[in-house]
Amino acid sequence: MTITVNSATPGTDDRVSNTTKYLVALDVDGTLVDHDGIMSGAVREAARAVVDAGHEVIIATGRSLGALVPIVEAIGLRSGYGVCSNGGVTIRLDPSLAEGWEIIDKVTFDPGPALTALQERVPGARFALEDAEGNFLSTSRFQDDSFGIEARGVDFHHLLSAEAVRVVVNSTEASTQEFADAIAEAGLSGVTYAIGWSAWLDIAAAGVTKASALESLRATLGIDAALTVAVGDGSNDIEMLRWAGRGVAMGQADDVVKAAANEVTASVYDDGVVAVLRSLV
Repeated sequence: MTITVNSATPGTDDRVSNTTKYLVALDVDGTLVDHDGIMSGAVREAARAVVDAGHEVIIATGRSLGALVPIVEAIGLRSGYGVCSNGGVTIRLDPSLAEGWEIIDKVTFDPGPALTALQERVPGARFALEDAEGNFLSTSRFQDDSFGIEARGVDFHHLLSAEAVRVVVNSTEASTQEFADAIAEAGLSGVTYAIGWSAWLDIAAAGVTKASALESLRATLGIDAALTVAVGDGSNDIEMLRWAGRGVAMGQADDVVKAAANEVTASVYDDGVVAVLRSLV
């Protein structure tokens, strides 16, 4: 297992001072867990070691809240913060709270224009929407583990009037390239979006990304920008990797994602995140 290290950033051979506190932002799917949703024992142990070392570990994921919580629990993170819905929702973790967490920020948007444009151009499109109350609404019996809760079936026109935190679009008919071409032709505006590794699209409010939420938390926590580390693998991680003082792309990431990072580690199937985490303790 090897890591390519940019000499301007702290690498895996560096010894981190016991007094140095890093903000460590970790993607979930393709980083902490593989595409079957499995977290290896080595990843779990390494993540817990970073938490125990006193660093500010923040899970930053495209998943919604219900699907974030099991990851937080798996790595032993009981206090601090979490970013979900690609930056649309930020939570504070506190074991004294009834559920162990509370929402401290939520950014919503009008999904109507984007939904209408995509319905006309994406063949076989299925739509799901996370609303301002945390419910998931979907067409075509669309359900995914990243929603965290069971989606309620509605007709397409019901989605147009909802207040959205996150919109997901998936096609069962288009190839990944056909899907990407259709998104480009739709000319989406007034939103932020990222195309996934399959025919999958995540949409958030304009200017909302994992990086925007993390920067707000960094400023609140008073952690120097140079002491930020981020690990991810998807197009929705690009802004986060550029934002971090030390951005690390997973080995299976596309070239455009790797280009946004300072380093490239091994793939998720080789526990690539472990080497990065171990370099911090």
